[in-house]
Amino acid sequence: MLEKLKRDVYEANISLPRLGLVTFTWGNVSGIDRERGLFVIKPSGVSYDDLKPDDLVVVNLDGKIIEGDMNPSSDTPTHTVLYNQFPDIGGIVHTHSPWAVAFASARMDIPILNTTAADTFYGPIPVSEPLTRKQIENNYEKETGEEIAKTFLNRNISPLAVPAILVAQHGPFCWGRTPKEAVYTAKVLETVAEMDYHALELSHQDNRVPQYLMDKHYLRKHGTSAYYGQNGSRRIKSN
Repeated sequence: MLEKLKRDVYEANISLPRLGLVTFTWGNVSGIDRERGLFVIKPSGVSYDDLKPDDLVVVNLDGKIIEGDMNPSSDTPTHTVLYNQFPDIGGIVHTHSPWAVAFASARMDIPILNTTAADTFYGPIPVSEPLTRKQIENNYEKETGEEIAKTFLNRNISPLAVPAILVAQHGPFCWGRTPKEAVYTAKVLETVAEMDYHALELSHQDNRVPQYLMDKHYLRKHGTSAYYGQNGSRRIKSN
């Protein structure tokens, strides 16, 4: 079942250590088949060195296991909420990459301080509110997903324009049209977080890029009149 998607999700998962985004088993990637309403996700606690495509678990949008002999990632309820709340995304990645986690730990948005960030993110990467004790004791992973969705709703942020979030005191979740694109976003996020950390150490001035520069860099890649790259680039309607 979903053999092509399994292969794509497998390749996305095993790229995480190579890209320096995970330590040990601290991360996971999933990908969804929207027509069938099923997604594929890494099994819980399995080493990337030992992972095989057949180990991946198929789950439906109610969070029920449809196929697989292993337990799915403990973050599966979070992925389930995001696929339901963000119907245009096709892949999700969660990591504990250290620079992004530093901002999540400090409960700080990652600001857009340079064009490297503006090429991918049309606005700062938000940090969520910390989960309450009740949320954690109720259904921790599901509540994490609900808090992510609530952050985007409350701040009026498009999950396509800003395809990432920092879960407060936890770490980043990123997404894209495909699992591979989600991993790309996660690597860009980690690089931007490192750059921003150093910039904020060097200067305490407000160095956020002006809106017109962010517009130029983001929309030349993703806007309706995008001209960067070749055909097939991700494009959105500009506001």
